[in-house]
Amino acid sequence: MSQAPCASPRAALHRNDVEATYRRGLLELVFEAAAVHRQAHDPAEVQCASLLSVKTGGCAENCSYCPQSAHYRTGVEPAPLMEVEAVGEAARSARAGGADRFCLGAAWREVHDGPEFDRILAMVGAVKKAGLETCVTLGMLTGPQAVRLREAGLDYYNHNLDTGRAFYPRIVTTRCYDDRLRTLEAVREAGLKVCCGGILGMGESHDDRIDLLCELARQTPPPESVPINALVAVEGTPLAERPPLPWDHLVRVVATARVLMPQARIRLSAGRLQMSDTLQALCFLAGANSIFLGDRLLTTPNADAGDDFALLERLGLHAVRPRGAGTAASDMLYEKKEVTS
Repeated sequence: MSQAPCASPRAALHRNDVEATYRRGLLELVFEAAAVHRQAHDPAEVQCASLLSVKTGGCAENCSYCPQSAHYRTGVEPAPLMEVEAVGEAARSARAGGADRFCLGAAWREVHDGPEFDRILAMVGAVKKAGLETCVTLGMLTGPQAVRLREAGLDYYNHNLDTGRAFYPRIVTTRCYDDRLRTLEAVREAGLKVCCGGILGMGESHDDRIDLLCELARQTPPPESVPINALVAVEGTPLAERPPLPWDHLVRVVATARVLMPQARIRLSAGRLQMSDTLQALCFLAGANSIFLGDRLLTTPNADAGDDFALLERLGLHAVRPRGAGTAASDMLYEKKEVTS
């Protein structure tokens, strides 16, 4: 077994330490994760984010899970890069609906300097003006491009590792694992915060998930934002026939991520529409503290925002209050609720 060291804010780890945590009895693991979560975060607080596809479809990558890849016929119609004014309006609407964070996604293999990148920089400025935390995902980028994004006001850059290194070539062949790591290095060196996680249910083994978690925790520092996605199997993609992810696998990854990366926002991301309220509650207990609002995540369906806020209220949780939220959304979305008989 590999003995590659993993760095964590809590202690120096090796892969076998990560595996020992991951393979613990589930209830014991969740108990530890809940304790770690309460030491580092307000356990009643959940950050609500919104994700907008600002350039849809036609991507040159062949990621087996992605309906936006030009390699597959999924019914997703390519759409050009949006205008800055429309993105600003979407950001203001998201904030009014309870979002504290706004994420922009463009279906590119990599960022190219020029008018479109300049427009992305203007979009970041528009989102910041709306009073929201900003994140973009644009594919691979260079160090100078990362610096320009930071100067435009960007807070986070999202670039997921998707899975462990050994399994990765079975999911993507148009770029390699080290390409992703180089982008993450450029992001970090530019002074941006890192948003980096993975996708579960693509056919990977438990060992592959352990590899992913170790790779995330090894980053110095570990990502401040860790999205945990459950595969949404889309017709036309190579993974269209994958069975649903077992509920306990999701909880196990969330809990292990929380133990390994205490300070991170653990984001319960794609696939929530297929998760029961009970499963989501268990994930919150295990350390998840962020969700995405809105009826779509890029091109796939998402849970209804009204149902999300109702669930948070039933669980005694509350959303992070956007700056100046009192003038944009009802304060009831941000107050901890107590159940009375």
